[in-house]
Amino acid sequence: MLAVGVLAGLSVLSLLTYGYLSWDSLGLGPGVTEATRTGLGEELGTGAPSSQPHIIFILADDQGFRDVGYHGSEIRTPTLDKLAAEGVKLENYYVQPMCTPSRSQFITGKYQIHTGLQHSIIRPTQPNCLPLDNVTLPQKLKEVGYSTHMVGKWHLGFYRRECMPTQRGFDTFFGSLLGSGDYYTHFKCDSPGICGYDLYENDNAAWDHDNGIYSTQMYTQKVQQILASHNPSKPIFLYIAYQAVHSPLQAPGKYFEHYRSINNINRRRYAAMLACLDEAINNVTLALKKYGYYDNSIIIYSSDNGGQPMAGGSNWPLRGSKGTYWEGGIRAVGFVHSPLLKNKGSVCKELVHITDWFPTLITLAEGQIDEDIQLDGYDIWETISEGRRSPRVDILHNIDPIYTKAKNGSWAAGYGIWNTAIQSAIRVNHWKLLTGNPGYSDWVPPQAFSNAGPNRWHNERVSWTAGKTVWLFNITADPYERVDLSAKYPDVVKQLLRRLSQFNKTAVPVRYPPKDPRSNPKLNGGVWGPWFKEDEKKKKSDKSKGANKQKKNKNKKKAN
Repeated sequence: MLAVGVLAGLSVLSLLTYGYLSWDSLGLGPGVTEATRTGLGEELGTGAPSSQPHIIFILADDQGFRDVGYHGSEIRTPTLDKLAAEGVKLENYYVQPMCTPSRSQFITGKYQIHTGLQHSIIRPTQPNCLPLDNVTLPQKLKEVGYSTHMVGKWHLGFYRRECMPTQRGFDTFFGSLLGSGDYYTHFKCDSPGICGYDLYENDNAAWDHDNGIYSTQMYTQKVQQILASHNPSKPIFLYIAYQAVHSPLQAPGKYFEHYRSINNINRRRYAAMLACLDEAINNVTLALKKYGYYDNSIIIYSSDNGGQPMAGGSNWPLRGSKGTYWEGGIRAVGFVHSPLLKNKGSVCKELVHITDWFPTLITLAEGQIDEDIQLDGYDIWETISEGRRSPRVDILHNIDPIYTKAKNGSWAAGYGIWNTAIQSAIRVNHWKLLTGNPGYSDWVPPQAFSNAGPNRWHNERVSWTAGKTVWLFNITADPYERVDLSAKYPDVVKQLLRRLSQFNKTAVPVRYPPKDPRSNPKLNGGVWGPWFKEDEKKKKSDKSKGANKQKKNKNKKKAN
């Protein structure tokens, strides 16, 4: 026992020395005093534990399908491997091919076609955000007593104050509003001369936290502080949306130690970033255990889309990359780790989609889903925890009516059911159909030890016959999308095209407004932030109302 105690002491000391698990993160630093912790401990002793589980949702950014140890990566991810092995690996799990779409579907439980965000992402200069009439996951959890906190990347719009995370259900927010930025300075340039600071605490720029700390580590420290100061007898929802491993490719020097043999500089940097992220998730898990949350917690890990090979990521052996509807863009790394799982150490091969978390987590939290909310997600907890069949039989990957049309697409090619010039993708049971321009379609093999450098890729290129705008695959039998079956099974193609057409009838108009020059951070104290003033809109509407009244009065006088 003495030896065990000494080893435990040494392990904590080594973490303090070589990692970034600091005394502050252990609850003994600034902001969390010993008296606070003692008082909290006394409170914990008297408070009855909640039957509602603590929910920790961790979203990685641009992590490729292959980029986790248990998928055969050369990048070491011991924390992710252990958590997944002890939990349930999701091996038929889908997200969207880009940042905003995945985040919007997670937080609303709705497909993009039902929120108007079916095209691209929300740009920093666009007057656009997740529509305000959509109820969000944190709002529903707050209704049943949850404390809700978000740390990390928002990317759901901020042009109005009402679009900010704290106005969409989160008690606190610490992180970035944009899709990317410098990991140390937190500055982002959208275009030459349009640059600003992007680190927020709640609704204000977090200048006080601008200490040059790497964002993965900074976000982890914030999570540790939240856990240290909250009462674990009361339920908490923590949404941790890490910036990593999205470009720019930056990482602290010590994480390069094991990857100096990787000649491809982008892959080497990416590996270092992922190693740091893996360590961060270990520190989050340690904090959950230390502060009394772990035994009643559900940890969900997910990537938001596929990896970007030109920025170090790998989706091998899947086809395509981030931004495409090939499997490499939408099939994600995902797992659930929880002491509450019934079938621990298992693999779930049932169909699961990112929209499913909304109803699943609300049900676990003992919340109510309003009947008038038209959800696209399903409660899949029994599927994950007990190994039952998934209630989901299809996924609308997307319909994007304003994406660049395929030149040779036509209604004729879609049997008069669908215009195949339109970019769309759908999965029904084993079948997957793509139309239009599905995006970069190569298979990119591992580049870790390539001497050719990042600009020369030995891809497997496929020359399709001219005019092709429809593809059909049996994903269960052919997960790598190598055998197109559209010509062999025209009846299946027609069935899926009809399903696409049915979905399209429920779509709302696309929200993708032009740039607003008022968004320039120079006009907002050098900070990216809300620029649309509600009072300006009211003044304009009041003026127009006044003008209309004057016109009506003149018309009345003329009539008299």
